[in-house]
Amino acid sequence: MTATSSLTARPVLAARARLGECPVWDPDRRRLYWVDIYNHRVHEFDPDTKADRWFDTGEVVSALVLARHNRLLLALRNRLAYLHLDSGVVEPLQELEFTLRGTRFNDGKCDPQGRFWIGTMSEQPGQAVLYRYDTDGALHVMETGLTTSNGLGWSPDGASFYLTDSEVREIYVYRFDARTGAISDRRVLINFSGEAAVPDGMTIDRRGHIWTALWDGWSIVHSDPNGQPIERIRLPVPRATSLAFGGPKLTDLYITTASVALSQTEIQRAFQAGDLFCIAGAGEGVPAAAFGAQ
Repeated sequence: MTATSSLTARPVLAARARLGECPVWDPDRRRLYWVDIYNHRVHEFDPDTKADRWFDTGEVVSALVLARHNRLLLALRNRLAYLHLDSGVVEPLQELEFTLRGTRFNDGKCDPQGRFWIGTMSEQPGQAVLYRYDTDGALHVMETGLTTSNGLGWSPDGASFYLTDSEVREIYVYRFDARTGAISDRRVLINFSGEAAVPDGMTIDRRGHIWTALWDGWSIVHSDPNGQPIERIRLPVPRATSLAFGGPKLTDLYITTASVALSQTEIQRAFQAGDLFCIAGAGEGVPAAAFGAQ
């Protein structure tokens, strides 16, 4: 039995997002960026003032990473694009044609070398793919046979890569070659098949500990580098989606959540569903890598 933590997740923004996802802390602007997938919004949250502004992308937006020149790199439904923060202009970069109905991009993150890793989710089991988008515009298939490619991360020493397949309730770990960007020797690190909750987004802290958002789990789980659970932190909402360390010292853990597909009864029980939460002093994170920056 995983110990219940004494840490408290407090609401910091009443966003009421349909599907909040992919929080990323920008240390230069001291802002938290995150997406509301089905409302087609990229949010910019200022923890100091509690102000939140958003950009309308005009379509599903599933993931974002920091980029140079006051931009964010976005994964939309089936294409990659830059969002220019000064103007709000969405600049298309590359489009893919997904042959299977219901397939779209899902979670994404930059590796420490500044390459963008982005997976898909499919309505057909085993038909999702993990891609790596390099700074020269080349797009590489890195893994196949997935169903819902989700939470990504790298160990602080750069030797390991983590990938979540939510549909099968497993988190994998691979050997990672930082120079070439290759992954190999996949094995199951954490299996959640024994519970109803589904692993969603993740973040890795400076110690190499793994923090996983649990969809329909009313919680997040904190595990050691070997995948052994340390503690479970309760939330007042059922659907945690992703998480990221932020704040001046990267010690504040921000958590995005979802309200999509909850019944009216469930919403009444969890009226803060879709809001942004924060756990102060949860640990110490690793700065998020920006696209193209090393």
